[in-house]
Amino acid sequence: MTKSSNVTVIKIGGSTLGETDSTFKDIISLHKKGWKIIIVHGGGKEISSWINKQGIEPNFVEGLRVTDQKTLDVAVAVLAGKVNSEIVTEFQNMNVNAIGLSGSSGILEAKQLDKKLGFVGEIINCNTDILINLLDNGFLPVISPLAISIDIKNQIYNTNADTAAGVIAKEIKAESIIFQTDVPGVLDSNKRVIPQMTKGQANDLIETGIAQGGMIPKIRACINALEYVNTGRIIDGRESGALLSAFTNENIGTRII
Repeated sequence: MTKSSNVTVIKIGGSTLGETDSTFKDIISLHKKGWKIIIVHGGGKEISSWINKQGIEPNFVEGLRVTDQKTLDVAVAVLAGKVNSEIVTEFQNMNVNAIGLSGSSGILEAKQLDKKLGFVGEIINCNTDILINLLDNGFLPVISPLAISIDIKNQIYNTNADTAAGVIAKEIKAESIIFQTDVPGVLDSNKRVIPQMTKGQANDLIETGIAQGGMIPKIRACINALEYVNTGRIIDGRESGALLSAFTNENIGTRII
């Protein structure tokens, strides 16, 4: 299958990662150089903050948020509303044609992943036509990880942002996918960064329990995307210039091939 020329999917957090974070400037620089970039954002910390205000304790299973109806209502408001709008506004203020989209706006379709996780969706289908059209017309799509249900009428599902980014990259057949996080990369049993590994080695890290928590969906999303995507990379988004370094193949974070 033909690759989508110059397309990179970048998964970013729902907020800036630190004082030295240069995510927006890096993305703008790459966009102006002709790279077609799709951004998928999270918002987990923001969601947790808002549900805490309602007296709800966040609950996670293997890095995935257990989502009851109250939690879903907050997730939809935070992801598709607050966080997406803030990211798009920041790009627009820097004269970039960013456009905000919810995955539930005809891009991502899902069914219930597991009853114990509640309204968390397993993405079944990704409509890339909208995204390709936007990219071809110079836009920068910014996508929140929500999906429309195919098994419950009028239902919206919360999906993991890492997983959503992996599916989008795979279906659009991107050149690469980059995950930003708040650690230097994937760590081995001695807490050292693994510069490069294969899909098999990545799976082993999960099976042996070395990879834990939020790193699990990132690695799984990478493995899934690499069916059609050339490379996946997990980098420390707190580091100034991290994205630019990832694009020039410098030794940063963990590269999965």
